[in-house]
Amino acid sequence: MMATAARARDLLSHGTVEEEGQHRSIFIKTKQPITLKFEQVMYKIRTGNDKKQHQGSDGGGGSERTILKGVSGVVLPGEMLAMLGPSGSGKTTLLSALGGRLSNKRFLNGGITYNGRSLSSSLKRNMGFVTQDDILYPHLTVAETLLYTALLRLPGNLSRQEKAEHVEAVMQQLGLTVCCNCIIGGGLVRGVSGGERKRVSIGQEILVNPSLLFLDEPTSGLDSTTAQCIVSLLLSMTSEGGRTIVMTIHQPSSRLFYMFHKVLLLSDGYPLYSGKGSEAMAYFASIGFAPSVPMNPADFLLDLANGVSSDDAQENRSGVKEALVSSYKSDLHAQVLQELCQIDQHVNEESDRKKSQWNTTWWEQFMILLKRDMKERKHVSFSGLKIAQVMAIALLSGILWWQSGGHAQDQVGLIFFCCSFWGFFALFQAIFTFPQERLVLTKERASRMYRLSSYFMSRIVGDLPMELVLPTMFIIIVYWMGGLKPDAVSFFLTLLAMLLGVLVSQGLGLALGALVMDLKAATTLASVIMLTFMLAGGYFVQTVPAFISWIKYISFTFYVFKLQLAIQFSPSDTYQCALNTACKVEDIPSIKLVGLDHLKEAVIALILMLFIFRLTAYLALTRVGVTC
Repeated sequence: MMATAARARDLLSHGTVEEEGQHRSIFIKTKQPITLKFEQVMYKIRTGNDKKQHQGSDGGGGSERTILKGVSGVVLPGEMLAMLGPSGSGKTTLLSALGGRLSNKRFLNGGITYNGRSLSSSLKRNMGFVTQDDILYPHLTVAETLLYTALLRLPGNLSRQEKAEHVEAVMQQLGLTVCCNCIIGGGLVRGVSGGERKRVSIGQEILVNPSLLFLDEPTSGLDSTTAQCIVSLLLSMTSEGGRTIVMTIHQPSSRLFYMFHKVLLLSDGYPLYSGKGSEAMAYFASIGFAPSVPMNPADFLLDLANGVSSDDAQENRSGVKEALVSSYKSDLHAQVLQELCQIDQHVNEESDRKKSQWNTTWWEQFMILLKRDMKERKHVSFSGLKIAQVMAIALLSGILWWQSGGHAQDQVGLIFFCCSFWGFFALFQAIFTFPQERLVLTKERASRMYRLSSYFMSRIVGDLPMELVLPTMFIIIVYWMGGLKPDAVSFFLTLLAMLLGVLVSQGLGLALGALVMDLKAATTLASVIMLTFMLAGGYFVQTVPAFISWIKYISFTFYVFKLQLAIQFSPSDTYQCALNTACKVEDIPSIKLVGLDHLKEAVIALILMLFIFRLTAYLALTRVGVTC
């Protein structure tokens, strides 16, 4: 295992690993060190309150709230910057701004440069970003999670075996080998511990040997020992690998505090301190703020950021904050700007054209994502509860319509029930797809792991077998128990028409989920649409007012119902409508309204809907995450 890990580290560096005494360094030196500079960064957001008091620059209503108020600093290769501050101080917003992850950059002002350049695709590929919440697939194992990341993010000139060796090396570095075959877990699924899950998130980013690494609260929710292990790991990455690391951290222990090379203290968006962590206490003592008893420096700094400078609970907190902001502007701000000016602005002239290419081909991305999705989704699509639900409905329907072959009106009801049930079922299964994966998609697209088209097609293709198995089992049970037309041709045509309807319904669900991205709103909208389609399907209402009768032409339920009726009945068929009286099947009100003709047009309409709904879903997804 150790030999394999050593080889993987060699491959990960795409070169040689430097010797340190008699042993090799755990972390490979980065190929492109990055100096991060940010000067007078300001950020505003628009809120929906107090619309009458403020008007935005675009003429819209809403108040503006300033989150960051002129924050400056610099982080050199081999340094680790920790941003401290109470909740709401702007730490995560600043980290997102520095990492290029802000959703709305219109209100971001100030200069942020990386080796003297603005953020580009090539630089973004050389960066890592670990979010506060571990965004991972719960049913994949630790090894599978890292392997799929490696297959997508590592250069295409490495073989699958070499990428697997990278994964082994990273797991060795992060102490994940003992749980490599355990699932990640999450929610109601039991898996690895919180510390192990956090290390998996970090491992996904260090797999690509990033020069610049951002971490949002990497020790949140962890015990002090696990937190120290993670920060020690990050410290080794800076000292041995020459990386630049920026993190937010809420309340570190004193042991962690003295590991940081630099500390940036924020309060209400204002910087209160920026400099070496070891000099922070001396600075505050010099301006008249010193703890009355020995205490954790981080706790003391957080007290100051909250406006608490002594044990007196009645003190003027606003006055304390104003004094600290004023002291920063007069004593530290000039030093920070001077440091910014002194930094050598080295611009790497490496070709952006080469760097902007994807690490893997479209087909490779598609196949990797397809395998990953099928491993993850099979636990949802084939859950025991879902199978039991479908089987119970199928058996109940078969019993209620048991051998109804001699009752044409009952068969019409059975056919419409099947169309409606699978219209609703497939729609509401698909509507959860993209909202539930929004965080994963945003995270992975921001890292430029794959093209949106490869992700989308992998989802569409991967869902086909899983989404079509259950309706097939349903039709097999209901068709023969319900006494529908007893020949193979009619059975398979019925199955094909039902599966086509399921795919159209699924496409509508994908489109609604991608457009709305809010499960409550999407399910409400889907219910209204499906009920409208069902009512306009021709079974419940035969006399529809002319001004609203057009709805049936956009209802896929109407077209599926028409195809199913045409498969079971022909215009010449009769049924016993009264004692010793035979009536034509086409005179049944619902069949008369829907009709048994224009079947080609119905098939074409369903196929068009199949593509239109999925195209709509794809276009809606382009708004999620990055689009470059």
